[in-house]
Amino acid sequence: MNISITFRHMASSEAIKTYASDKLGKLQKFLRQPMTAKVTLSIDGLTQTAEAQISSGGEHLEAKESSEDVYASIDKMMSKLERQIRGSKGAAQAKVKGADSVRTGSVAALVAGAVGSAKKKAQVKPAAKAPLKASAQTRKR
Repeated sequence: MNISITFRHMASSEAIKTYASDKLGKLQKFLRQPMTAKVTLSIDGLTQTAEAQISSGGEHLEAKESSEDVYASIDKMMSKLERQIRGSKGAAQAKVKGADSVRTGSVAALVAGAVGSAKKKAQVKPAAKAPLKASAQTRKR
């Protein structure tokens, strides 16, 4: 695991370095191969931005987040990266098992399946018409 942290337009702080390194280190358990991460922390006016680029084997992930606090930016960026890792892991597992997922399946097949199921739901037999007429006649009397 190789993590490089760059500070742009702000003073480097050991506390922020360890916070970002610890957070990114937790992502390694989700990845199969050793990761290389490049983190850039910057300040532009009142917004503090955290962006990361992670490479692990053939997988490349990126996330960028801005807020008024650098720690909040790092946390939001981490949640984006976790979501990306979980999505790609699910697609990879589906591919190994031979199933189609949203990411690996063809969009046309998914759309055709959705249209076909909607047509089946729309075809409801009108069996309830006869009892309704009988009850309407009894009301008239």
